[in-house]
Amino acid sequence: MTLGITEEYDELGSLVRSCSGEVTVNKCEGICNSQIQPSVVTATGFLKECFCCRENYLRERVVTLTHCYDPDGLRLEDEDSATMEVRLREPDECKCYKCGDFSR
Repeated sequence: MTLGITEEYDELGSLVRSCSGEVTVNKCEGICNSQIQPSVVTATGFLKECFCCRENYLRERVVTLTHCYDPDGLRLEDEDSATMEVRLREPDECKCYKCGDFSR
């Protein structure tokens, strides 16, 4: 996955540099069993049990972006400014959750 451009500004709000990079990150993807069945006890006449694949646990990770440019779009070569470390959170574990259940 290409991590979007991350920009760094000075204390006056001026762009100092922008960096990007190719980073492999985890994602949640999969199929969870869901069902719908007729019901005489629900107002809609159907009992729905829908489950969605979502993150169960996130981990924080530090990645290094290696394509850094100055405000004019020129590639930075100086050792201190040619790379940028950023923190991101990615799924470490995925699980099927009842759809709409955000209480965890």
